[in-house]
Amino acid sequence: MKVALITGASRGIGLAIAVKLASQGYNLALNYVGSEEEIRPALETLSSYDVEVSTHQTDVSDFSQVQDMIANVIDHHKQIDVLVNNAGITKDNLLMRMTEEEFDAVINVNLKGAFNCIRHITRPMLKQRYGSIINISSVSGVSGNAGQANYSASKAGLIGLTKTTAKELSSRNIRVNAIAPGFIETKMTDDLNEKVKEAMLKGIPLNRYGKPEDVANLVAFLASDESSYITGQVINLDGGMVM
Repeated sequence: MKVALITGASRGIGLAIAVKLASQGYNLALNYVGSEEEIRPALETLSSYDVEVSTHQTDVSDFSQVQDMIANVIDHHKQIDVLVNNAGITKDNLLMRMTEEEFDAVINVNLKGAFNCIRHITRPMLKQRYGSIINISSVSGVSGNAGQANYSASKAGLIGLTKTTAKELSSRNIRVNAIAPGFIETKMTDDLNEKVKEAMLKGIPLNRYGKPEDVANLVAFLASDESSYITGQVINLDGGMVM
């Protein structure tokens, strides 16, 4: 059975990805940050699937912690076939009001966190000569978004990281792709006020918001051998917001 490591897997898009991959028979390594209580609902949701699930409480922005996490996952599961860099945070503010802490925190989790995971998983994947790395970017990283200088920069950086690592690793059959979701209904977007939501809906040609399962379905495809000739790509999943 293949093994997938998913960061930020306790809820929202991360949990939807875990459920989708579990339904396809993947054993799972779930990364989360915070208390053990945060990952418990995810474990309950996944308990109905006949797969092995391990949990790893790790701050992905910490280089050494991620190194230990990758070692622990391999020690437990013996391999990692798929890495999904999903962990992310927002600290929105207008540029003229944005603090250094707000900028650094978002870059450290969203961009450096992905680098840390890719950096430490590369050697094991090179040895097994196989792997699929999927980075969850954002349309904000493609087109920018007012009030999100830190978030947009982190997600744009993730696109550059995707393309570069794809070029470096493709000769060993390791594929690296990015997904750029648009407006996906999660707890993060629930915090937006109704006027903002209505304005965003007007800019979506398909006239609806996306669901975490939409992202999960695309992750499952990019993780599978059905996408074996796809690497270095950024796929917008946004209902047509950015064309």
